[in-house]
Amino acid sequence: MTTVRITRTALTRGALAALSGLLAGFAALATAELVSAAVRPEASPVTAVGGAAIDRTPAGVKDWAIRTFGENDKFVLQLGIVITLALLALAVGVLALRHRRTGSAAVLAFGVVGAAAAVSRPDSTGLADGLPSLAGAVAGAVLLYVLVGRLTVPRAYSRDEEGGWDRRGFLIAATAAAVASTAAGAVGRTLNGQSAQDAVASRNAVTLPAPASPAKPVPAGARLRVPGISPFTTPAGTFYRVDTALVIPKVDANTWRLRIHGRGVRRDLELTYRDLLNRPLIEREITLCCVSNEVGGPYIGHARWIGVRLADLLKEAGVRPPSRGGKADQIIARSVDGMTLGTPVEDVMDGRDAMLAVGMNGEPLPFVHGFPVRMLVPGLYGYVSACKWIEEIELTTFADHDAYWVKRKWARRAPVKTQSRIDTPKPFGRPGAGTVMVAGVAWAQHRGIDKVEIRVDDGPWRPAQLAERTSIDTWRQWSYPWKATPGGHTLTVRATDGTGEVQTEKRTKTVPDGASGWHSVVVTVE
Repeated sequence: MTTVRITRTALTRGALAALSGLLAGFAALATAELVSAAVRPEASPVTAVGGAAIDRTPAGVKDWAIRTFGENDKFVLQLGIVITLALLALAVGVLALRHRRTGSAAVLAFGVVGAAAAVSRPDSTGLADGLPSLAGAVAGAVLLYVLVGRLTVPRAYSRDEEGGWDRRGFLIAATAAAVASTAAGAVGRTLNGQSAQDAVASRNAVTLPAPASPAKPVPAGARLRVPGISPFTTPAGTFYRVDTALVIPKVDANTWRLRIHGRGVRRDLELTYRDLLNRPLIEREITLCCVSNEVGGPYIGHARWIGVRLADLLKEAGVRPPSRGGKADQIIARSVDGMTLGTPVEDVMDGRDAMLAVGMNGEPLPFVHGFPVRMLVPGLYGYVSACKWIEEIELTTFADHDAYWVKRKWARRAPVKTQSRIDTPKPFGRPGAGTVMVAGVAWAQHRGIDKVEIRVDDGPWRPAQLAERTSIDTWRQWSYPWKATPGGHTLTVRATDGTGEVQTEKRTKTVPDGASGWHSVVVTVE
């Protein structure tokens, strides 16, 4: 009986030690959240460590995460970090039962790692970013030391005759710690949310001026009425999102500033949000595509954008393109979250509708898509042109500076490749025999689409019917009435762009400059 009693006591103390570690971890994160309110929300440990993990993840792994988890990739990363921290906390708690000081030292070590991650982020404001992690670690280490101390009271001083630990004292301390941590975390989240509320209020107060150069009306024939086809205009709520921001920046338009400087700039410019709204605005239909979009993938969307022509701002600053003797051949666009994107100056100033966008589909930009201002350059993949939450434009050269994604083995220059996609019927669909409408979209931004062809199995290529062209910067819908016969069939699509170049059959991965290949779907006709 004595052996059983001792074993049960040992198991109980081990479980409570693990719980102590978990409570210490919770206290550390809650304290860090509270302290981050005095520094900045981005300095909280989960955000900082997650951001650092993204920065150090190889391009291939990032691409896999996007393919596998889609726009939930950041949630999965944060969830993984929290689960990992929880498991480590449980282990540290058990360790502390035998080595009390070592356990507390381990908590402090995790805080140092978090602080280092926060300080090393591209958007770090300095050593202050490490304070939340360090403060949280100290709180967690002290709490672990206290809680484990209640589990290791010498028998002579214990009220528990069976095991040499202060059960009542542990329960009181653990309950108080849980309540205090919950309160600290709630206060921290509330305080951090206040700056976001200011940003939301600034967006709600925006009324976009009428553009000096409005977009041409979308032709009625540009929108096909085929069930299952992607809508010509993508609603902001379903527009794809691919970026590295674990927490969507919420920037107050009233305090936002944009600086333009660098090589070949005769006069530095600093602009406010109101400065941009007071300038002549252009409105354009532009399709955006992510370089991470696989053949037939979803990371492409179309919207009506309104903004200031970027070339005009550069000319005002005295910038000339390289073809006219300019000193800079690359724009480095910097986001408030530290992201850098490199864009060819020549492309921005060659007459296309490159802009600093302030509106999307008739409304101010949503926060998730870059409010208050983002950059757009038609014809280039987003990672070299579509900087969200932009706050700085530096003129430099490709020889002198590699932007974020280029350092991770993506191409410096990335024009959008000619692509097409079958939207309907869906892969492994089971349409009935007879006339089946095959339909989808094709794109080759800034070159346009001149032809789309469909092939059934290994048969000849047949021309699809193209929707009316809107502009060379937009995708085109297409359709093809297929006389479907029973059995399994493979449908394949290819497009020809405005230069006469036929979409290549050669299948390539997204790294380093975008996927290529024909999109096919397999269906069974019943």
